[in-house]
Amino acid sequence: MDNRIYLCIDLKSFYASVESVERDLDPLTANLVVADKDRGKNAVCLAITPAMKALGIRNRCRLSEIPSGVEYAIAKPRMKLYMKYSAEIYKIYLRYISSEDIYVYSIDECFIDVTQYVKLYETTAKDLAKTLIGKIREELGLVASVGIGTNLFLTKVALDITAKKSPDFMGWLDEEKFKMEIWEHRPITDIWNIGNGIAKRLEKLGIFDLRGVALADEDALYKEFGVNAEFLIDHAHGVEPCTLEDIRKYRPSTKSISNSQILFEDYNYDEAYTVMIEMVDLLVTELIEKGYATDSISLSVGYSDTSVASDGGTEKMNIHTDSYVKIIEKFKEYYEKTVNRDRKIRKISVGLNNLVDDTDLIDDLLRDKKGEIKEKKSIKAVIDIKRKFGKNSIMRGVSFEKKATGIERNKLIGGHNGGEE
Repeated sequence: MDNRIYLCIDLKSFYASVESVERDLDPLTANLVVADKDRGKNAVCLAITPAMKALGIRNRCRLSEIPSGVEYAIAKPRMKLYMKYSAEIYKIYLRYISSEDIYVYSIDECFIDVTQYVKLYETTAKDLAKTLIGKIREELGLVASVGIGTNLFLTKVALDITAKKSPDFMGWLDEEKFKMEIWEHRPITDIWNIGNGIAKRLEKLGIFDLRGVALADEDALYKEFGVNAEFLIDHAHGVEPCTLEDIRKYRPSTKSISNSQILFEDYNYDEAYTVMIEMVDLLVTELIEKGYATDSISLSVGYSDTSVASDGGTEKMNIHTDSYVKIIEKFKEYYEKTVNRDRKIRKISVGLNNLVDDTDLIDDLLRDKKGEIKEKKSIKAVIDIKRKFGKNSIMRGVSFEKKATGIERNKLIGGHNGGEE
């Protein structure tokens, strides 16, 4: 494999920094949080400025958890504005880099393959990174941090760990430097793609850092993690064969669509059932809009008591279908079969799996073809109305139930308030 060099650029405290700039404040020194205070003292802060993090306040805290002696501004989330800034940042990248060499990882983070550009501009990866983030600071007032590495994994780790310790917000790793600086780094959950669940399973094997993974018995790792052990072992040695070109070429073997939400408060069994029906309605509408059919549903219900495991799972249907009636009935049956009636519910996820083009549907004796065609025409008419007049212009009756969330969620972008630009 050719020697590559990548950047991973992340906008520091993006939402909070944008709101600071909009108020003519320095995003590095201002005390500001992005939260919807209309949701009360327990509203979650979507972002806080670096100055507040320096006070020991954790990101994604609740308003009630901020010490009373700290003075700060509160900005209501404005997702449309953040998307606008993100687009402007991308335009800056395109002045120097082809879109084929940029992979947008999230609204505020991207990977860039700068291998050929270092040669083209007769510069170093670090100097090219300085140019890019310098333009972002100069034109938009935002501060970025950068990871530089010889593969995508090392680049992300350089961003997440070493750049944070650097005065210029830039970090660099190759395989040798990775072993010197990251091998014994703890907690291991700071490492990209190692969450608390994986960390606990590694702890059972007496492993607490990547050096431990690298020196561990591979058979034991494969016994615990199956094929996923390969990724752990590679990353423990600083190896990542996947390139941006591989990501561009990747096509999943199966298609699926899903929807999830964390409820604002505890819901009982019947209240959560109403929300699930709303979510499935949206999912089937998306299914028909995209011209797909499904033969498998998935449901996950998380409880307020996080010590209790989520309920749900995956359930096969006897044939591929795009029928609202059939899909909704399958979800109703599965909800009643798997969800605990006595526990308070805080999270719901629904999904449709193994999608195929609706033109591939097979006729069967139990299929009401005329009824399904009429049903699909009705849903397509609803889709047209929503496109023309807005998502809330026409709603099913379930969305007017007391604990329904659909009308409010239709006002959100990415689960958050769209706000004014």
